[in-house]
Amino acid sequence: MRFSDIPGHIEVKRWLRQLVDNDKIPHALLLEGPEGIGKLAMARALIQYIYCEHPTDDGDSCGQCQSCTLLSSLNHLDSMYSFPVVKEDDNPISDKYLQQWKRFLSEEPLYAGIDRWTAMFSKTNARPVIYVTEANDLIHKLSFQARQSRYKSVIVWLPERLNEEAANKLLKLIEEPYPDTLLVFVSNEPQLILPTIYSRLQRIPMRRQPDDIIASWLQGNRGLSEADSRAIAHLADGSFLEADLQLSVSSDTKRYFELFKSLMRLAYARKVAGFKDWAAELADMGRESEIKFYTYAARLIRENFVYNFRTPQLNYLNPEEEAFSKNFARFITVNNVEGIIGVIDNAISEIGGNGNGKTINFDVAMRIMILLRKAG
Repeated sequence: MRFSDIPGHIEVKRWLRQLVDNDKIPHALLLEGPEGIGKLAMARALIQYIYCEHPTDDGDSCGQCQSCTLLSSLNHLDSMYSFPVVKEDDNPISDKYLQQWKRFLSEEPLYAGIDRWTAMFSKTNARPVIYVTEANDLIHKLSFQARQSRYKSVIVWLPERLNEEAANKLLKLIEEPYPDTLLVFVSNEPQLILPTIYSRLQRIPMRRQPDDIIASWLQGNRGLSEADSRAIAHLADGSFLEADLQLSVSSDTKRYFELFKSLMRLAYARKVAGFKDWAAELADMGRESEIKFYTYAARLIRENFVYNFRTPQLNYLNPEEEAFSKNFARFITVNNVEGIIGVIDNAISEIGGNGNGKTINFDVAMRIMILLRKAG
């Protein structure tokens, strides 16, 4: 992994390069920020830059020397990983799951999601944890001298999942480090890290990616159109992980869009007889899908309201949604937008509280029919 493989994060890369170039690498560093923005990839790029035998003039690893090759394949003797695992025996340590870890990183090198990692285990309902056996194993391995480079390094992914015993063991290692050891922690929820550990780490915050970075990545790596990339980037909240999750539900989104169009057309035409079938169709999709539909519907209502301002850069609609909005947006105005959003929010709350889906959906249709008439 090279710095150039990671979109954005220009300032973070600059800070990390300076630490290495000025020989001021802290023995315990924390990269902290939201899930799915490239923190683990950045940690890997940092280690590769430190180990690289022929770094480039622009401040990156060469990607071709022996060290870079070994790191890319996760076979460097002095580079280690520590990560949460599911306890399946009395000795839960990361080394037992290296093949799964290699597959995990190779399937999507840019970002790491805990849900996808959890799915790698046979006990998919269990919560992966870093146990004290892992901490003991790390301390033992780090007690030996580096064999292929100046440093031994450990990337600790999700230190917030250290159990208490493991955290206390690692605290001692941080307080009394071996002279040739680097610890790079990568955290999604730094507020959950043991405070005595957190206070001893040099912290580098990583922020959500700008929408244009996510959109560009979607176009270049997922083959999306500019319009679709912009729409998904807007929903991804700066996360590559969330952008891919949005892509994975695109088929559901299309169905939600058809239901939305059907509802609005029935409501505008005051075809009350059609509400019953519409309400039943949505209810038959299940409670979770009903909530997702209403979340989607609330977004489209907001987008249609904004559409009236005729400022394209403020809208995040795919081509099909925009084609519908050209004629529909004029019915979402300052007179009814809050009311419609309120109806939808109430539906989400009632369905989440185990209310009758068909009744709730029918009531939504009736209320929206009334509110659409208030557009003017």
